[in-house]
Amino acid sequence: MKKFFVVFFLAVLCLALISSNGCEKRKESAKNENQILMVCSGAGLMKPMNELIKQFEQKTGAKVQVHYGGSGEVFGILQTTCSCDVFIPGAYKYTQDALKEGYIIKNTIKNLTLHIPVVVVPGNNPKHIQTLKDLAKPGVKLVLGDPKATAIGKVAKKILKNSGLWQKVKGNILTFTPTVNQLLIYIATGQVDAAIVWEDMTSWAQAKGKIKMVPISKQNIIKTIPTAITACAKRHGVFNLAQSFNSFIATPQSLAIWEKWGFKPCR
Repeated sequence: MKKFFVVFFLAVLCLALISSNGCEKRKESAKNENQILMVCSGAGLMKPMNELIKQFEQKTGAKVQVHYGGSGEVFGILQTTCSCDVFIPGAYKYTQDALKEGYIIKNTIKNLTLHIPVVVVPGNNPKHIQTLKDLAKPGVKLVLGDPKATAIGKVAKKILKNSGLWQKVKGNILTFTPTVNQLLIYIATGQVDAAIVWEDMTSWAQAKGKIKMVPISKQNIIKTIPTAITACAKRHGVFNLAQSFNSFIATPQSLAIWEKWGFKPCR
């Protein structure tokens, strides 16, 4: 009989703990229900970010609205409208600029992943591009990101300048795009012969079987993708929620999602 009461007591205790945890989760979800978090993110991060946002919303009950764009564009939104609670550009430079101007809370900056530039060509590689130098060949149709609007455009121009190729390839550039995603479309549809994009994008579904990657060797400039909470989050009364999101996308479980989409996490 004594054994029965011990087992019964333990069962009741377990049920109480489970119920307590469930109540805490419901309380947390209810607390976040009416809160909206505004995230500004580089367009090239769309695939992992969409997945992570969905998981975060399910976990917390909060609503996350995200604006994707070129890094220059989302930085402009932060500057002019303060409509970003969490700022995730495609390169660390934009976070540094935002920090200098007082838009970012310094101790919230976290490095997420590496951003590695590569040359991409259509699957049949019509101009037989094998190296960065081949982008200067006569007749090559090249498309690049806008250096004033995108992190990939800025870094591509710097790579080409450092390699002594900028003046040689300028005549081959058909257009500059405002987002990195548009570069992938140009290549996947065979409209141009080459572009410089981030390596992680070559794993996207719309790229598979349609493009080939040409690594950039010694001349490459590898960037870091950071996340940070903005001063606007305090004004909007969502600092704690922004803190939760900022930490969530940098957890080991979340970094596995970044890896799934071709990114190399900063460990």
